[in-house]
Amino acid sequence: MSPLRAGKVFKDLLSFLTIIPLGGKEDFIFTTAANMWLFPVVGGFIGLIGGLYYILSSSITAFLLNLANAYVTLPVAFLGSIIPAAMTIAFLLVLTGLQHFDGLIDLGNALGLRNLHERKMKAHAWTVSYAGAILALSVECAAVIGLFFISPLFAFAAIIFAEVSAKLSMVTIVWIGKPSHKGLGSIFLSKAKKPLNAVAYLLSALIVYPIFYFTGYAMLGLAAVGLMFISIPIALIMSRVANQVFGGVSGDMIGATNETARATTLILFALLLAGMAV
Repeated sequence: MSPLRAGKVFKDLLSFLTIIPLGGKEDFIFTTAANMWLFPVVGGFIGLIGGLYYILSSSITAFLLNLANAYVTLPVAFLGSIIPAAMTIAFLLVLTGLQHFDGLIDLGNALGLRNLHERKMKAHAWTVSYAGAILALSVECAAVIGLFFISPLFAFAAIIFAEVSAKLSMVTIVWIGKPSHKGLGSIFLSKAKKPLNAVAYLLSALIVYPIFYFTGYAMLGLAAVGLMFISIPIALIMSRVANQVFGGVSGDMIGATNETARATTLILFALLLAGMAV
């Protein structure tokens, strides 16, 4: 791949996965689908931005809390952890244009309906049911809780790690799934089914491990790489849910898989740190 071509592919991937205005051409969706194996790389970049945002929000929050604490007693330790965690997850949702979050809502909207046609119609309706709101908020709250319990020392790396895992789960569900109907999801499921997707797993490991290795936590890096592959069973479960609810994988389910994998990865990484007592 030439440098010019590589630049266009990366720009198209960013245009699809984020709200960063890069002026992608009309074919950027097809370019993105054909190069889905690079999703973990873009996930690492998104995680890098999210990690920097976490550091900035933590610094500002700590300053404001210490300032306010001079006048009124506050639970500074608790607020100093939960506020940046919530702000960072919210920032990641906004950075990705809420498109994956919308997938969670649509999945929740369809749950409980008996008829397949009704479930598909409800998922595409411009409404939010109680089930849709509860499912989406529960998953994102789980992500906040996971980040809250991760030591600030590892939060930056954890955010990158979680975004890489989330994108790897998207690659997996597209690779193994069948389309539920013609639409955005079917474009990905037709264009992205290729052996080259296996490279995504190697790229994910090459992104995650050095983050920990070069900060002096090589063993934690190996554990994180192992934990990263939890994205595979998550994708398998979400694919099965997609088949039962929608008769196949849709764009909504791909997005819902991203959010579910991020939240699960953050919670499991927090448990890993607690178990290793790092």
